[in-house]
Amino acid sequence: MTDFNTRIIEEFRANGGHVATAGFGDRLVLLHTTGAKSGAPRISPLMGIPTDEGWLVAASKGGAPEEPAWAHNLRANPSIEVETGEGTVAAKAVELRGAERDAGWQRFLAASPGFADYEKRTDRLIAVFHLVRS
Repeated sequence: MTDFNTRIIEEFRANGGHVATAGFGDRLVLLHTTGAKSGAPRISPLMGIPTDEGWLVAASKGGAPEEPAWAHNLRANPSIEVETGEGTVAAKAVELRGAERDAGWQRFLAASPGFADYEKRTDRLIAVFHLVRS
């Protein structure tokens, strides 16, 4: 885990899910996954867009050519936990496809103009996952 992510996680937990750093505010969730190769627990702070059933997360990685490791971890081990300012809940990650993926991606574009920049920086289709409460 990077020092930046460690600081974000600490701030998230210290402030009931609110993160002033980089203007994240209350839009983050902490994704608890299991490493696909290592089996080790991992925590990733991500923008989470609330849905009726859970949250949407996008594997944008700032528009890098490769996906974030957590996306691979979700595909290998979709049973996860999602930590919010109100607590931690069990969830299952479902990768969205086709029109569902496109609709989910539009929600990210509407939420933050940075996601349009990420999309321009990469040739890959940015995966969108629905984290559905169990």
